[in-house]
Amino acid sequence: MSDVEIREVSADEAAIRLDHWFKRHYPALGYGRLQKLLRTGQVRVDGGRAKPGLRLQAGQSVRVPPLRTQPKVKRAAPKPGPADIEFAQGLVIHRDRDVLAINKPAGLAVQGGTGTFRHLDAMLDALTFDAAQRPRLVHRLDRDTSGVMLLARNRLAAAELGRSFRGKDVRKIYWALTAGVPSLRRGRIDLAIGKAGGRIAVDAPDAKRATTLYSVIENSGNRLAWVAFWPRTGRTHQLRVHAAAIGTPILGDGKYGGAAAFLPTDALARQVHLHAREITLPHPSGRGMLRVTA
Repeated sequence: MSDVEIREVSADEAAIRLDHWFKRHYPALGYGRLQKLLRTGQVRVDGGRAKPGLRLQAGQSVRVPPLRTQPKVKRAAPKPGPADIEFAQGLVIHRDRDVLAINKPAGLAVQGGTGTFRHLDAMLDALTFDAAQRPRLVHRLDRDTSGVMLLARNRLAAAELGRSFRGKDVRKIYWALTAGVPSLRRGRIDLAIGKAGGRIAVDAPDAKRATTLYSVIENSGNRLAWVAFWPRTGRTHQLRVHAAAIGTPILGDGKYGGAAAFLPTDALARQVHLHAREITLPHPSGRGMLRVTA
């Protein structure tokens, strides 16, 4: 069909959801119609079927059928104000020619959405510094997760970092407080997970292999533990689901741990106590490894 477009995902669109990508490029296309186009296979990513929440990567191709929509009129995003500039720049823990690393606080969303107006994506202009362009998102953390996040400072770095995150070159270590203490001080969790009933679950119909290593650093009796997690695969909510599956949900994670994820006291904040402690991967310049700790 001559009106079909094949569009390449640019480096500054890495990690954006497919439905958000369409909203950016085809604002007149309604979500319901997009869902139908995805269900019927008219919209494809790298030749395969996709779901609205798929996180795109730089260089992927998106098949767009004839939409009969008006072309997007690009509007400039609002610039961050003085308070957000100071806030965003205060998050930076590493900076070189190609990469910025920040220590994202819990509660800050990476990208906007319904009812979310203050997010990292809206503050990226504040992190341009001496670069020609604002930095690009190459991966994400959940709103409730704190810790290390990397940003690419140029197109080449974004492409190289994207390849690393898609492959097996990235090592991540997370710290968490768990409600309860794992029965083994060190262990390996091999439980396939997938979507079921609006959330991620063990042995769901579309479950994919997921592996997590863990080690208990300290514990307070049998009520609370400080645990290091090393995910060997990168499934959505993998650590939260795996921690709950072995009977020690991450503290504050009511979604996967229910009431057992909370202590009978208000001494600790009622939030998900998960922190991206360290990330190690090849530097996008090709000069050795990059290791950042927060």
